[in-house]
Amino acid sequence: MVRTLLLVDDQRDILRLLRSTLDTLKNKDIKIFEAQSGEEALLESTRHKIDMLVTDYKLPGMSGVELMHKIRARHSDVKVVFITGMTDSKMRDEMLNTGAFAIFDKPIPIADFLDSVERGLGLVQTIFPPEKAATSVAEEPKQARLSDLLANFRQDFKADAVFLLNERGLINARTGSLRDPSMEVSLISTLMAVHNTSMKVAKHNHQESIESYHVFNGGDHDLLFIPVTPLYALLVAGKGLADENQILDSMSGLMSLRSQVIKALDLIGVTGQLKFKSAPTAAPPAPTVPRVGTDKLAKATPAPEMEALLKDASDDNKKKNSTDDFWEEAAHELGRKSTNPEVISHEEAKKMGLLPGEK
Repeated sequence: MVRTLLLVDDQRDILRLLRSTLDTLKNKDIKIFEAQSGEEALLESTRHKIDMLVTDYKLPGMSGVELMHKIRARHSDVKVVFITGMTDSKMRDEMLNTGAFAIFDKPIPIADFLDSVERGLGLVQTIFPPEKAATSVAEEPKQARLSDLLANFRQDFKADAVFLLNERGLINARTGSLRDPSMEVSLISTLMAVHNTSMKVAKHNHQESIESYHVFNGGDHDLLFIPVTPLYALLVAGKGLADENQILDSMSGLMSLRSQVIKALDLIGVTGQLKFKSAPTAAPPAPTVPRVGTDKLAKATPAPEMEALLKDASDDNKKKNSTDDFWEEAAHELGRKSTNPEVISHEEAKKMGLLPGEK
């Protein structure tokens, strides 16, 4: 079934970026139209049925919110994704209160954007692929039991959402949703990086078990994040969970939920043990070779072949000394002679009777 998506932004570069990003999905069921103003977008909406509107908040002539209302008057079930470069909290609340499917700040997080488009259009998700279905009827109550645990905790603590995540950043079980689901991919990916870092810290600290608690207070939600096993973690989002008069009860309830989740994972066949594997025992040192005493070497009689080599080396040394003496003498004699052919030495002049006063 073909889905129609309308991109609206007054900046041509943003439209090209969004278009090339959507092209990476290589999904022939997505048909894309573009517009650089609200008026052009309304014209496109009269020509085609629009399944998703991706629009900048600030447009020439009208705002993205006004455009959304006008397109919804013609296409009531259209999903809307807002893009904005503005940080004003009032404008963000205005977009959220319209029932927008997602809101993205510029620069646009590509992975989150693609995930929102696929979920909004009802296509197969590439970022969060569906978990494997139960392989037998006997496993279905166990899976349902895990979801019930999360749902009960959410109801008791009035949380907005509770997630059971695995080390790959996939959601194994969930209940509820974040206020801004468009940031779900990035948030979970970042939290699982925190989880992996906690594993390393616990290992370096030689902890017997993983005991780390992460509390993020304020913002769209208070976030509570704790490990369940080295492969799983729990995330709870809600208002007031980390308030001073509530945090102890929230963490106590979350610890109780963790214990129940571990038991449920054991029923499924996933270990709930938190202990690390012991480090492998170091290999024993290699035996050292005993050193032979130097006095024994000094007293040892050399083999006949070795004696011949030593004798040859001694003769070569004598020859070398003789050769050195020859060249030293030659150099001495040569040094006594002048290099100028027109000059003779004193001794030569004496022999030739050229010295004054000598005959």
